[in-house]
Amino acid sequence: MSFFRSKSNSLIGIDISSTSIKLLELSHSGKGYRVESYAVEPLPPNSVVEKNITDVELVGEAISRAVKKSGSKAKSAACAVAGSAVITKIISMSEDLTEDEMESQIQVEADQYIPYPLEEVRLDFEILHPSATEPGQVDVLLAASRSDNVDVRVAAMELAGLKAEVVDVEAFALENSVRLLMQETNMADMDKTIAVIDVGATMTTLSVLDNLNIIYTREQVFGGRQLTEEIQKRFGLSYEEAGLAKRQGGLPDNYEDDVLDPFRESMSQQINRALQFFYASSNNIDAVDHIVLAGGCASTTGISELIEAKTGATVSVANPFTDMPLASRVRSEALNNDAPAMMIACGLALRSFN
Repeated sequence: MSFFRSKSNSLIGIDISSTSIKLLELSHSGKGYRVESYAVEPLPPNSVVEKNITDVELVGEAISRAVKKSGSKAKSAACAVAGSAVITKIISMSEDLTEDEMESQIQVEADQYIPYPLEEVRLDFEILHPSATEPGQVDVLLAASRSDNVDVRVAAMELAGLKAEVVDVEAFALENSVRLLMQETNMADMDKTIAVIDVGATMTTLSVLDNLNIIYTREQVFGGRQLTEEIQKRFGLSYEEAGLAKRQGGLPDNYEDDVLDPFRESMSQQINRALQFFYASSNNIDAVDHIVLAGGCASTTGISELIEAKTGATVSVANPFTDMPLASRVRSEALNNDAPAMMIACGLALRSFN
C-alpha cells in the first residue's frame, strides 16, 4: 500500500527519522536479496521533530549527502509517513467490485471514514481477505494521510534529485521487513504474536504482528536522545561529542553504573509499559511470543537480556541482512552496527519487488 505509486524497476528506501536519513538499495540475488548500497546521514538539529519535517531544504540536502555517500546511481525512491500521521480503517465492500469500482466508491464515501476534506488528503486501499462476518463481502484496508505530510516528503526527495515513486506508511514498511526477517532466520514464529519495538532517538514505536500482520501500533516519546543528553550533562561534553562517545566508548569508569544502567532500566520499563497498554486493549492476547528490538537503541549492551527478564518473552535484535551478500562498496561491520535501525529503510527498499 502507498499514498503514491508509479512504475519503477529499482527503488532506494529512504527512512527519514528525527535524527538521520537511512538509505538502502537492494537487488535480487538467487532466491533472496543483495545489499547494493546503504548510508546513514545525520540530520541537522530540529529539521525533523517527532517525525514531522520542519525544514524541507535541510532534509533534502541531507538526503543528497546520503545518496552521494552510498554511491547509489538510482533516481527513484520510496519513503514513508509516520503511523501517527495516518488514519487507517477496515471497511467491507462487495467482492464483485473491480479495484477501479472500489476506488470510485471509496472516493464517494470517503467523508464517512476520514475527518478531513477529501481535497486535503491522500488515500489508498488494499483488499485484505474475504469478510469473516459478511458473506459476499471483502475486508478492505483504507489508509489516509493529510496531503502536506506526503507532499513535504516528495519535495525533500526532489531537492535531492530523486523521484518519490512510493510514499508508504512506516508500519507497513516495518511489516515487510519483519516478514523478511522471519523467513531469513527460519523462525517458527510465522503464526505467533510478535512485538517489534523500535526505539529511536526521540520516539519508541511498538508494533504487534499476529500471523505477520500488524494488529496494533503505539508511539510514545522516549529514545536514545535522553541517554545522549545525560552523557552530555554528566561529563561536560557537547551534544555531538556525547553522541560519538555513546557509540564509540571512551567514557569514564562510572558511566555504566551512573548513566547507562538507569537508561537501560528506563528503556525496559517503557517497553513493558507499552506492552501493558497493548494487553489492556486486546480482547484475546495477554502475552507476546517473541520481541524483536529495532532502532538505534536496540544495540545497547545488555538491553535484550533485561527486557527478557522484565517481559518473560524471548528477545532478538533485528538484523534483516544476516544472510544477504553485500556489494563491494558496502562495509559489513558498519552495516551490521546500523542494522537494527534499518528496518523501515529495508521495508521500503523491498517495495522494488512488490
